[in-house]
Amino acid sequence: MKIAIIYNNNQKSVALADSLRKLCQQNQLILDEKHPNVVITIGGDGTLLSAFHRYAHLLSEIRFVGVHTGHLGFYTDWRDYELEELVASLVADQGESVSYPLLDVEVCYQEQEEKAHFIALNESTLKRVGGTMVCDVYIKDELFERFRGDGICISTPTGSTAYNKSVGGAVIHPRLEALQLTEIASINNRVFRTLSSPMIVAPNEWIKLKPATEDGFILTIDQLTSAEKNIIEINYRISKERIHFARYRHTHFWSRVEDAFIGAKKSHEI
Repeated sequence: MKIAIIYNNNQKSVALADSLRKLCQQNQLILDEKHPNVVITIGGDGTLLSAFHRYAHLLSEIRFVGVHTGHLGFYTDWRDYELEELVASLVADQGESVSYPLLDVEVCYQEQEEKAHFIALNESTLKRVGGTMVCDVYIKDELFERFRGDGICISTPTGSTAYNKSVGGAVIHPRLEALQLTEIASINNRVFRTLSSPMIVAPNEWIKLKPATEDGFILTIDQLTSAEKNIIEINYRISKERIHFARYRHTHFWSRVEDAFIGAKKSHEI
């Protein structure tokens, strides 16, 4: 088995990566960052997001394992003190995996035939710099509303616990392969109206955004940000690809949500 170890610049993560390398070598696991079978990230969910985009072209061939140096994240099942147990699971690997849906993003530009394609694990947002964003929202090519406000967030089910939740979106279990559209500070008065509620879109439907103006936008794909101009439309749909995690030990989704946002179990233990 070929292993890639990706870690952040935190001193603790660097030390853990060195320890994990030694354990892998002692157990005849091959270290290969170019064509790995399993990608192990050390840090947090942000580190795993970075690794996901780094290996986005190999999603059908690799599985991810997340080691968290703080508390368990939404994509990290292992803690920093469990490296030996993790390596034992790698040695006994039988190819088990659990997969999550991803977001396909297609951007169309003015006077440019070729469309830009991106893939997101958590979400994509569109915002306008220096003014109100005016944008027509289509569901399955049918006009739904004209949005006015700060921006729009489109998230995956696993990404529903990230930026989407902070702007009032619903938390969705990842077995529901649905898109979620959440408005960011929409304008609602006697003249301008939007639904002003999170929308859950079926997996066989898609969302299209058509900005009223073409310049001055910020487009985000997970943690990646780019200034955009000449945008005609952006199409969002559930991707045909999925992210796969090695299923040596997998924390139940609602347990992750409870641990991250409520912590009632820990309070009861105290």
